[in-house]
Amino acid sequence: MKRRTLLPLVGAIAATSFVWPLRLHAQRSHPALVGVFTTVDASGRGLVPAEFDAFHQAMRDLGYVEGRNISYAYASKSGQPPSLASLPALAVEFVRQNPEVIVSPGGVPYVRVLMEATSTIPIVMVNAQDAVENGLVSSLARPGGHVTGLSWQSQDLSTKRLQLLHETLPPVRRIAVFWDSTTPRSTRDATDAAGRALELELRDVEISGPDAFESAFETAAEWRAEALSTDAGRIVSSNREKFVALAAKYRLPAMYHQSVIVHAGGLMSYGPNYPDMWRRAATYVDKILKGAKPADLPVEQPMRFELVVNLKTAEALGLKVPPSILDRADEVIE
Repeated sequence: MKRRTLLPLVGAIAATSFVWPLRLHAQRSHPALVGVFTTVDASGRGLVPAEFDAFHQAMRDLGYVEGRNISYAYASKSGQPPSLASLPALAVEFVRQNPEVIVSPGGVPYVRVLMEATSTIPIVMVNAQDAVENGLVSSLARPGGHVTGLSWQSQDLSTKRLQLLHETLPPVRRIAVFWDSTTPRSTRDATDAAGRALELELRDVEISGPDAFESAFETAAEWRAEALSTDAGRIVSSNREKFVALAAKYRLPAMYHQSVIVHAGGLMSYGPNYPDMWRRAATYVDKILKGAKPADLPVEQPMRFELVVNLKTAEALGLKVPPSILDRADEVIE
């Protein structure tokens, strides 16, 4: 089942006095170096291949051939997401490679450390939450400085996920909400407000990394949680097999932020189409390499949001997903 939700693009191009070097293909004597501030494995594959492939295919569609007129640098080839504590040093080392533009898919913390490491290299956000509220840009229409890209309002999405989970499991009243230290306070407050409006009892559970997954689930089980919702971002998506296995072990129906987790066995997700956001990030890179100033490129919001449901997981949990949810789903895994 397919459905598309469209949001308008944000703003018009704004003038700025920020000076940026001209980068035209015709003037190049060597491939442009694009830095992607993310982790790849030893073979050069991203931790979420669908997103990674979408970006590289979009770059090829725009005329960039690796080794001919483009080359890529990555933050790490460890195959594991870096810890938050290691990000500042990693960003400094990464910037020393002097890429012409940096693509940052790790959310707000990643963009912040890059902004601290360089005030001149253009930074393209792929999926930063609440970019204005978090001080990454001056406004969506007029970013200012050297950061632009894609952002969304996390409060709205977190609230929507809770509403959809409640509609899927109407008898459930006790829901654990897993978050990490990067989850904005405004998002947690919006989730709490939505829980009160729906007459739900919520329990915040912080997870600092994959090593904390087991204890987080134990905390939820001791509290007698009946379901869970996640606001923990890439910690969960980059370690999705482990997280989904624990959700199955503790028999907790879970709402996720990203469809790749549902494809790995999670129950359901609602959020932006991440491969689409990576494809759109490639257009920013292209414009900047051709001489556009980041301050002149309005920050855009996601155009595609998707609800994905895994009926195999629902059956394993003994759940029947209501027709109202299935009818609205963009994808149903059977």
